[in-house]
Order: sequence, then C-alpha cells, then structure tokens
Amino acid sequence: MKSSSWPENHLSLAVRVERLHSETIRTLLGPSNGRPTVICCYSPIRSFKRLPLEVLREMPVIFRTALLLTASNVFMTFAWYAHLKNLNDHKWYIAAIASWGIALFEYLLQVPANRIGYTQLSLAQLKVTQEVITLSVFAPFAVLYMRQPLKLDYLWAGLCLLGAVYFMFRS
Repeated sequence: MKSSSWPENHLSLAVRVERLHSETIRTLLGPSNGRPTVICCYSPIRSFKRLPLEVLREMPVIFRTALLLTASNVFMTFAWYAHLKNLNDHKWYIAAIASWGIALFEYLLQVPANRIGYTQLSLAQLKVTQEVITLSVFAPFAVLYMRQPLKLDYLWAGLCLLGAVYFMFRS
C-alpha cells in the first residue's frame, strides 16, 4: 500500500470538503508553513467589515431563505397576536391598523425570502419550511410573550411537521 504525505492527504480532504460544501467553503491552497490552508467564505469576523446584504448573499439559498422567513415570522406573529395583549381595550380597527403596520415589515422580508427560496426549492418545500419556522417562532412567543402555558401539543405538532419535512424533501 502506497503511503502518502500529509499535504497530499490534506489536499484530498480539502477537495472532498469543497465538493460537499461548494457554496460555503472555498479552498485556498497556498504556502502556510508548508501545509495547505482551508479558508471559509462565511466568517463572522470578516462579516463585521461588510454590509449585512453582502454577508447574506454568501450564504446558501436555504439559509438565506430560513433567516429571512424567521425574521418575517417574528413580525407576522406580533402582527397577528400581540394586539390581543396590548390593544385588547382599544377598538378593533385600531388593532387592525396597528397589525397592518407591523405586517408591512413582515412582507418586506417574506417576499424576498420566498423569491430567493423558490430558486432552489419547490413550492411545497417552501411552504413546509415556512410552517416549521412559523411553529418555531410561535411556541416561544406564546409562552414567553403571551404567558400561555407550555403544552405537549407543541411537541406533537412539531413532530407532525418533521414528518411533512421528510415527505417534501425526500426526493
């Protein structure tokens, strides 16, 4: 059996990592004490010097979509339910106007998220992703903000959604 040197093994590993994570990792093979160096494209330290949109564009599509949908869902959840706690003593149309104002920010994030996601995900995959994120945002909102009791039903609903994720993404 042929024995290979460290740099050759490292190169082989770097090539395999490059193939597995082509969107998130770039490999720079250069002299670094005689060994190849692997550098990640997305580095939190590098991102402090750049605009958030530049950092967002480097992320894989599914991460960009999930991040934007999560932010969108925070606004959506507040638009739909926060008035029950904060504006319950006001007229319904005051609550509706306040909710529409919050929902505008939800749509400013949700529309780009869906457009980005639809470049690589099917419509059904996008919808199931949205529902998983919605429950993931709603459960802490209900417990922490609305002071609702934590129920086992959240777990069962989450498990059902995991089944939906499996069926939508299995092909």
